[in-house]
Amino acid sequence: MDKNSIIGFVLIALVMMGFFGYQSHQIKKQQAAQAQLDSIAAVQAREQFVQDSIFLAEHPEIAAAREQAQAVPATVPATAQAVYSDPLLNAAVSSAEEFVTLENEKLEITFTSRGGQPWSVRVKDYTNYDKTDLYIIREGGSDFGYVIYAPTAIDTRKFNFGIEKKDDATVVMSLPLSNGGCIQQTYTLLPDSYSLNQTLALVGMDGLIPANVQSIDVDFEADIPRMEKGYKGETQYSRLNYYFPDDKKPESIGNGRNNSKRFDNRIEWFAFQQQFFSAILRAPNNFSYGEFSINFAPKDDAEGKLMHCDAQMRADISKSPRIEVPFEFYFGPNDYKGLKAYGHSYEKVIPLGGKIIGYFTKWVIIPLFDWLHKGISNFGIIILLMTIFIKIVVLPFAYKSYSSSAKMQALKPFMDKINAKYPKQEDAMKKQQETMDLYKKAGISPMGGCLPMLLQMPILWAMFRFFPASIELRQQPFLWAKDLSAYDDLIHWGTSVLGMDHISLFALLMAISMFLYSKITMQGQNSGDDPNAKMMRAMSLYMMPVMMFFICNNLSSGLSYYYLLSNLITMLETWVIKKWFVNPKAIQDKVLAAQNKPAPKSKWQQRLEEAQKMQREMQKQQQKGRR
Repeated sequence: MDKNSIIGFVLIALVMMGFFGYQSHQIKKQQAAQAQLDSIAAVQAREQFVQDSIFLAEHPEIAAAREQAQAVPATVPATAQAVYSDPLLNAAVSSAEEFVTLENEKLEITFTSRGGQPWSVRVKDYTNYDKTDLYIIREGGSDFGYVIYAPTAIDTRKFNFGIEKKDDATVVMSLPLSNGGCIQQTYTLLPDSYSLNQTLALVGMDGLIPANVQSIDVDFEADIPRMEKGYKGETQYSRLNYYFPDDKKPESIGNGRNNSKRFDNRIEWFAFQQQFFSAILRAPNNFSYGEFSINFAPKDDAEGKLMHCDAQMRADISKSPRIEVPFEFYFGPNDYKGLKAYGHSYEKVIPLGGKIIGYFTKWVIIPLFDWLHKGISNFGIIILLMTIFIKIVVLPFAYKSYSSSAKMQALKPFMDKINAKYPKQEDAMKKQQETMDLYKKAGISPMGGCLPMLLQMPILWAMFRFFPASIELRQQPFLWAKDLSAYDDLIHWGTSVLGMDHISLFALLMAISMFLYSKITMQGQNSGDDPNAKMMRAMSLYMMPVMMFFICNNLSSGLSYYYLLSNLITMLETWVIKKWFVNPKAIQDKVLAAQNKPAPKSKWQQRLEEAQKMQREMQKQQQKGRR
């Protein structure tokens, strides 16, 4: 391998090391900031605990009510004894559970009177990988409710609400109290929408709520089921998001790892996000507190659960004869344009990369993808056309890189002489200097092949983020792949070997194309006896393709297909440039013509020599002054 290629690999490695180092530094800063926030939260929690203890000591009836409410199980048999001072609450604990369903063109939501909450949510336009109905929340798979101090701690999930009204779009459920007040929940399913509006109304309860109680607790937990083919890919892109008002993007926990977080600042919405679908709860007036946790189920979970998400929130209330607290649910796909239409930054749950890469994806990749999809239904062809378009756009940068590589190969006879002239390792500096002189005589920049490739790396990363998160590719077949959003396991076996139980054919072909491209690029290059060059050559030829195969084997087959196409087109471009745009004989003649002439000096070398000359003059002046 020639020095230019070595420099290229070293530069790429340095850029990647710098990127990961920067990311590591940013993570450490975030962890330090989070540790500070956690410390503040712990202090505030202790202060709140002291205040709550003082309040409960001054109001023993509320303390007794809270203990009593916590002791009541979620489901109480009809024969249970009275545990609340309000006889209507006791009756609601043991009354029969009822179910009611709201339905539009996109959703079918079943509600249970137990807590007046969603019981199941089915998304109509989509199915699971095995073609069964897709439920974001399966029957009884969630628990949503409020804890209201009035003055008894009333956990709405423990009571059966009466169904007051039911029509095509709205259901109203209420829990009456003996003093004439009631807790009322109204759900409205908007037409042709994934949005469900909910209003909690506390009617005639302002006199029951203590003066210093200015909030209610909102608890929402759910078991999100598995919906996709690949467990690893699905968990990697599933998480719990939470969005601070007017922030640039939501924070998150998860991505395949169990975690929990607590925040005392205001939160506008949070999302239980599966790879392609989300359950989002938004508070138009914001939550004043949030505590989140996410726990992933094992791959072989008997119930087919993906993860358990839990959000314990707090919402402020103001005293009035009718206290209303609005909420908005979203149950649907992580479609960028569809989420953006809601106007609440929901689309930011889709992982599109960092700031620069995210802009490129949003303003180039997604519009191009949508434009092609208007006239083409086959997504394999769409990916092919996207790849060709991107290659055309970056061709000016790529041309310089490919032509530089081709020119290097034309210098092989001269490189062979230099290697023969300096066979010893201790002559490495002399060999390098003579190699650089050769490049200058041939008019080749050692950086010519590296920088253009570095400029293309953001595009490769953007596509790496786009394909696994693109719901448009979900369950779309192409050639032997049944689902371009999942791996194509043409070869599959039962037991895990090296962490794999299958081979993705597109990933394998992509790795082979990487090997062939490296092989073609290195033809005619001679690394001599330099062990470092040989190591870099081995890394490029073997390690990189193997590493990329293991990375892509479990990811979207559409991504591996894109990389395969990109490699094939790159090989074609390289061949065309070498065939018609680079004249090896002209390059060799140029070197021979300059054989007995000193190599031209670069501007940097000239400035360095001038600086050295000025330094020598200053030293002479100083010596004269001492005399």
